Amino acid sequence: MKKLQDILRNAGVIQIKGDSGITVSRLCLDSRDVSEGSLFAAVSGTQVDGHHFIEQALTNGASCIVCTELPEKLHKKVTYIQVGDSSEAIGRIASDFYDNPTENVHLVGVTGTNGKTTIATLLYELFTKLGYPTGLISTIKYLIDNKEVPATHTTPDAISLNQLLSKMAKAGCAYVFMEVSSHAIDQKRIAGLNFRGAVFTNLTHDHLDYHKTFREYLTAKKKLFDNLSNEAFALSNIDDKNGRIMLQNTKAVKTSYSLKTMADFKGKILESNLEGLQMQINRQEFYSLLTGEFNAYNLLAVYGTALLLRQQSDTVLTQLSNIRSVEGRFQVIKSKSGITGIIDYAHTPDALENVLATINSIRTHNEMLITVVGAGGDRDRAKRPKLAKIASLLSNKVILTSDNPRSEEPEDIIREMQQGIDAAKTGVTLAITSREEAIKTAVNLSRPGDIILIAGKGHEKYQEIKGVRQPFDDMDIITKLFETV
Repeated sequence: MKKLQDILRNAGVIQIKGDSGITVSRLCLDSRDVSEGSLFAAVSGTQVDGHHFIEQALTNGASCIVCTELPEKLHKKVTYIQVGDSSEAIGRIASDFYDNPTENVHLVGVTGTNGKTTIATLLYELFTKLGYPTGLISTIKYLIDNKEVPATHTTPDAISLNQLLSKMAKAGCAYVFMEVSSHAIDQKRIAGLNFRGAVFTNLTHDHLDYHKTFREYLTAKKKLFDNLSNEAFALSNIDDKNGRIMLQNTKAVKTSYSLKTMADFKGKILESNLEGLQMQINRQEFYSLLTGEFNAYNLLAVYGTALLLRQQSDTVLTQLSNIRSVEGRFQVIKSKSGITGIIDYAHTPDALENVLATINSIRTHNEMLITVVGAGGDRDRAKRPKLAKIASLLSNKVILTSDNPRSEEPEDIIREMQQGIDAAKTGVTLAITSREEAIKTAVNLSRPGDIILIAGKGHEKYQEIKGVRQPFDDMDIITKLFETV
């Protein structure tokens, strides 16, 4: 419960119609969630405009409406707050409503196309091992000092996010590590949050169904860094061609990490295999249970963030040596006969290429590499043929299958993927609509020593088909199959 006037200080108010001294019981973005005494924020989204639901919110008991355009009819017992941007306003209102939780925790945001989940999760595990109560907001899960809260989005809406951060602050979390998606930045879900630091991983082809152009995608990511304070840090991968762009215009302390050029946190891979990698960071050697070049970048980002948060180098490297791979991220399983299965979330062309390049760099090439991959429905169609092309060029055999077809027919998606297959590769490419049958076929085609990559879904425990999320787990499927071979 808060006085309305106390949560409007940073909301960019243009005018108030009604009593600003009323008490607000809760904040709502969905008119169906409104109850007596609620504040309803009318936000214009990608699918619907909240202004169309103001009357429904009032019927359900809203006492206050935040909007960019005032309704023609104003109710006497309702307070209307006109703001310049209701998306940004509700973030700032929510922050004040929940007692500005990011003033009491060290919040670090991780953004980029690939690596966000791994870096945020590794940071959570590292700081937990270092003895700090820590929070995690990621694609896979939300954690409040070891207590799991179900995850709904990579980055929750502004109200849910501040409520979650408030719980973390009240639980005594000293640090919170959060994935920050381009959608969340563009939709201003992070407005009003005080980031103590931000990490940029890389930028490749993704989400162009939403952003339309790569420039818009880049601009969205960059806003996280542009809005940092001069007391924060900005840590960027400068081996990525967009890494230096992220550091332009930010007021934060600019820092960098790299495997290929001089940087504040410089890494070098000494040895890599399916069991892990030996690497050097700022001339200190350590062994990691993670595999591949992409994980070397992830480890550099984690190490750099930890040192920027004033942790000791030796202690950080010791703890990093004991941390295993994140669920669904290059997760390795072996059958009794010696077949290797790898589950990975790679669902963009760049991520798939990175994973396959990693496998090819450490395998003997005397074995067969089979890739099982699909593409999501109702998403960026341009990447479908690219995914298939990369898989066919970097694997011995490819099985195209379903991912999350959503409202589309999986056969249509597979046909679009097949357009990326060169004529010379059609003989080593199969199309099997059922994902379970595709995985089963990969196992049946394998011999001891062979490698199966199952890409695209990683940690997900469902398949979304025609609006229904049906239970499905790549790791569970291959684990059961491996018990028979």
